[in-house]
Amino acid sequence: MRERHGPIGCSHEQADLLESATRFCEDKSPIAKVRGLLEDEIGYDLDVFAEMGDLGWLGVAIPEAYGGAGLDLAEVVPLAEQMGRRLMSGPFVPTTLAGQLLLGAGTKAQKQSLLPALAGGEPATVALAEPAGNFDLAQISCRAERHGESLRLSGTKCLVLDAPVANWLIASVSLEGSVALVLLDADQIRQAGPVREKVIDETRRSFRLCLDGLEVPGSALLDPVATLDALREVELAGGLLSAADMCGAGASCVAYTVSYLTTRKQFGRLIGSYQGLKHPTVEAHVRMEQARSHVYAAAHTFGKGAQGEIAVRMAKAQTGPALAFAADRSIQFHGGFGFTYECDAQLYRRRALWGESQYGDAVHQRRLLADLMLSGNLFAEGARGGHFL
Repeated sequence: MRERHGPIGCSHEQADLLESATRFCEDKSPIAKVRGLLEDEIGYDLDVFAEMGDLGWLGVAIPEAYGGAGLDLAEVVPLAEQMGRRLMSGPFVPTTLAGQLLLGAGTKAQKQSLLPALAGGEPATVALAEPAGNFDLAQISCRAERHGESLRLSGTKCLVLDAPVANWLIASVSLEGSVALVLLDADQIRQAGPVREKVIDETRRSFRLCLDGLEVPGSALLDPVATLDALREVELAGGLLSAADMCGAGASCVAYTVSYLTTRKQFGRLIGSYQGLKHPTVEAHVRMEQARSHVYAAAHTFGKGAQGEIAVRMAKAQTGPALAFAADRSIQFHGGFGFTYECDAQLYRRRALWGESQYGDAVHQRRLLADLMLSGNLFAEGARGGHFL
């Protein structure tokens, strides 16, 4: 196990990746570029994503045997955090989650074929959400039926990030009464007719897919025995990376607010000197630092049974409200300008709303945490509180 140091379990690898990611994201995603991509059809810079592949970022959490760096998801956290800090868009997180699903439930042939491609920078995504909006990923209405050697799919998936640019997609379906995962290639993704959705965070590109009539070979089915455990881990992985992204956005939002408070004058005084603005800004900073500690603690314990699950759910429950508070204060403190789209605080507030929608909002996470505590097995292995996860 790699040596970790500090109260939040930061590894040397995390520190190195944090330093390089900070420089990279600051250089490649200034706010002017972020705003320039809002109207872009793809929504991200293809060259920048290719550079991430060249840097090995897509393979950080993929074993060396498959062309990756052989590190853990904990080392992906500082990358996601700095992307969030610069509101950087692109299929980094969905590609990472697709890789984790393949690692957890892929067949030997699927792993050998696809993981090196993902580690090398090929984009991928996951289709786990449905219009019913249930955070329980086992509640699936999409179906797969066997037709000879093939599987015929039906149903609708939503909130599928970057679907048109993905070379691979992993979708959850119900097969013979059990949860299953199927792999779609680029042609099959196009056959599903991705329709862009209007979502609150315009730095994201989210799509709805219609699986009706889509037929895939039997070899596209991931290992049924490992599917439920893999889906459980990816739900937590998605929550962790979403929390890291919001932590980065929160730090940037607080800095943006402080910059305004220390330059804007009213009645001959810097407005940051007024306690009515100073104290809430300090509170926003403290909340974001608390959330960041939770995120790195969750990264340190990720994959360690119930202890890791509790840490991830605590981190996800903290970061969304903390970012929302920071962005709300920023909007208010910017006065009339704060309520216009030109104010960057609007982008951070939208990121908070988007982040809350991903892999369970704060209410959902706290309910599950309460179930874990009430079960009397807070630190016991396998304590799930009646939820499939």
